Amino acid sequence: MLEEIHVKNLALIEESRIEFGKGLNILTGETGAGKSVLLGSVNLALGARADKDLIRTGAEEASVSLVFSLSDDVRALLSDWDIPCDDDSVMISRKFSATKNVFKINGEPSNARRVKELAELLIDIHGQHEHQSLLSTVRQLEMLDAFGGKKVSEAKLEVRKAAERLLALDEELEELNSKQRERNRETDLLQYEVNEIDSANIVIGEDTELEERYRMMVSSEKLMEHLSEAMNLLAGEGMESAGSMISRSIQALNRAGSDSSEISSIASKLSDAEALIGDSAIELSRFLGKLEFSPEEFSETEERLNLLNSLKNRFGDDLETVLKYRDEKETELEKLLNLEEYLQKTQKLRDEALKAYRAAAGELTRLRTGASKAFSEKLLAELKELSFPDVRFEIAIDSDEEKISANGFDSVEFMISANLGEPIKPMKNVSSGGELSRIMLGIKTILAGEDGIDALIFDEIDAGISGRTAWEVARKLNRLSKEHQVIAITHLAQIAAMADTHFEISKESSAGKTVTDIRKLDRDGEIGELARLLGTNEAGEATLTNAKELKERADAEKK
Repeated sequence: MLEEIHVKNLALIEESRIEFGKGLNILTGETGAGKSVLLGSVNLALGARADKDLIRTGAEEASVSLVFSLSDDVRALLSDWDIPCDDDSVMISRKFSATKNVFKINGEPSNARRVKELAELLIDIHGQHEHQSLLSTVRQLEMLDAFGGKKVSEAKLEVRKAAERLLALDEELEELNSKQRERNRETDLLQYEVNEIDSANIVIGEDTELEERYRMMVSSEKLMEHLSEAMNLLAGEGMESAGSMISRSIQALNRAGSDSSEISSIASKLSDAEALIGDSAIELSRFLGKLEFSPEEFSETEERLNLLNSLKNRFGDDLETVLKYRDEKETELEKLLNLEEYLQKTQKLRDEALKAYRAAAGELTRLRTGASKAFSEKLLAELKELSFPDVRFEIAIDSDEEKISANGFDSVEFMISANLGEPIKPMKNVSSGGELSRIMLGIKTILAGEDGIDALIFDEIDAGISGRTAWEVARKLNRLSKEHQVIAITHLAQIAAMADTHFEISKESSAGKTVTDIRKLDRDGEIGELARLLGTNEAGEATLTNAKELKERADAEKK
């Protein structure tokens, strides 16, 4: 149930907190006092569009929070979302301004989609706009299916699966027929791609090994280039090598004569340098010999790596994806090469799927037909209690066995005759808002036991009714509140008198501003408010007596 609403800076509400009770909670007050704004705040917290103009004048942001009792279904859903729920309640809150909009569930940031999904398990809100939804045949089908309960729900699931299977096969057949027209060109392309990948003889992981080997070869090649250059400069053949140039220098010095000790010293030093260069060249030669490197191997590795990278660039990010692509194309190729056979096979599957769909949809129609009779009987009983003594009601089910839909063959139309002598006609031809309001209350009553939702809100459920009919609506709300928490806004004393908990909403002006105030009424307060609803702000003795009698009659009715 809805345990508490906390509203701050919303329209005329500066800050209000209401703690609702079990049973029937009634909200009354003068027109414009803020009754609908208060319950509209529930819609805001549960994901309705938030207009910045709703923020109270002078405030920068508005906020709404709701606290609900925690059911097993709600606890399981919160667990799936990893949202903690340490006690027996769940809080949904929303704070919004001109620039931000924040939803939270139990203090954890959330979004409107999740909040709406959670709300479907917590509360059912009925307002004037839903009167009109009753006229929609789509909504009528939803109501009938909801009444059908688990069996209809399971049958709808089977129909949806069968329809999806059938439509998928239809798409596949269309694709195959299209491919048949382009078979030759596509066959050549697929065969080329499969052959190209096959000819590569791919081994998973070889690209990684080749890349490592290639990097090593590139590094070795550069090293060999530098070492070979150094060795050639030191002792390579030709006039340019350091060894040959030093050798010629020594020969020139020797020809210059050995009488000069200085020349002999220089020649000796050059001889030592020549020996050092020779030794260095020998060491370099030995080191180069240790580097195992084959130009042919390098070329082969480079070519192989280029091939694999080319295939990856065209068919996938890695070799596994390339091979998967190849298998997919081979399957397509096989289909094309055996297209007629595959078409026949797919057509057979489609025929079987159509048969399965028709069986599932037929079963759903059967269940809906049975549910429609029970629905009609129960709703007729409810409507007669709501001052429709001569009402006739039935559900027309039109089944088109050629229709393929997740909802099956059926479309429905609620048919009604509200008054004696009137022909039965579609619900959409009912123009009276009061009649629609009572019909919806009757439907809500028979559906309440099916959906498992504990909290029901009725806004303007008394639109267009008065007198004896108002008393019947009050009785209906009272009976409904025995199994569900009911929260209702009303301006009728007959309905307000039935309250288990009664709140008065008033508007007061002070210090240049207008504020909506909400207070829970005690017994005397209820009598005073009932007197006001009976028609006077200055409650005289007679009016108060009438109010007391009305409350006592309601108390007796509730027993």
